[in-house]
Amino acid sequence: MDLSKCRMIDISVTLDNNPYTDPPPLLPRIEYMDHQQGWPEMAAMFPGLNKGDLPGDESWAAERLQITTHSGTHMDAPWHYASTTDHALETGVRPAFGIDELPLEWCLRPGIKLDFRHLPDGHVVTAEEVEAEQERIGHRLQPLDIVLVNTRAGQLFGQPGYLEAGVGIGREATLWLLEQGVRVVGTDAWSWDAPFSHTRARFAQSRDASIIWEGHKAGRDIGYGQMEKLSNLESLPDKGFWVSCFPYKIRAASAGFVRAVALLPQ
Repeated sequence: MDLSKCRMIDISVTLDNNPYTDPPPLLPRIEYMDHQQGWPEMAAMFPGLNKGDLPGDESWAAERLQITTHSGTHMDAPWHYASTTDHALETGVRPAFGIDELPLEWCLRPGIKLDFRHLPDGHVVTAEEVEAEQERIGHRLQPLDIVLVNTRAGQLFGQPGYLEAGVGIGREATLWLLEQGVRVVGTDAWSWDAPFSHTRARFAQSRDASIIWEGHKAGRDIGYGQMEKLSNLESLPDKGFWVSCFPYKIRAASAGFVRAVALLPQ
């Protein structure tokens, strides 16, 4: 792939002080310092410096963040799902690894988009529905293809209702993808699983714990990376593009921030 001839589409969201991007306990908080507010820090670094000696009478601007590794567009690592992984592989069970150990070769690969915007909020996508969508777009999955899921939630990011919108990918469908050799997936919804409000209602009726976080828990069987809170997926074709999604290295962490970009040959 000749990157100089590719059009780049940003498929990441912007981290912001927005009350609708996450549940209240998980909301990111950004404290901004402008070029005047940053002066005390600079003065402490350079004793004897006068602010008036700086160009434009300005020091530096900076920000302080109060966030989690799951703030904004991010990649979940197998450690997020369980303490062990690869229970279903012939290589055998091993300790789940953190985001700093996610293989780099998983993160720059051809991508496909599965469009489930027509399905109702809270729907749990099955393996049969994934296969049917793959057939519709005329693509046969190859090992390490990156699979992106377009839901109704994508266009509601940062708005009321975002956390309750979109479909989830169930355990059966997730395992089907992993069995084809897929190792990185992504969604424009808040979670790879169905919105928690819908799962809570189903659990209250059935008391079936297997439906809770079922897509994530598939990572206990086969380790994989999972992006959440993507954006602009409606701008992508169904296939014929690459995805770059290298996560930030945080030692032994359950996730890392991603500036996810789709690369479209021109």
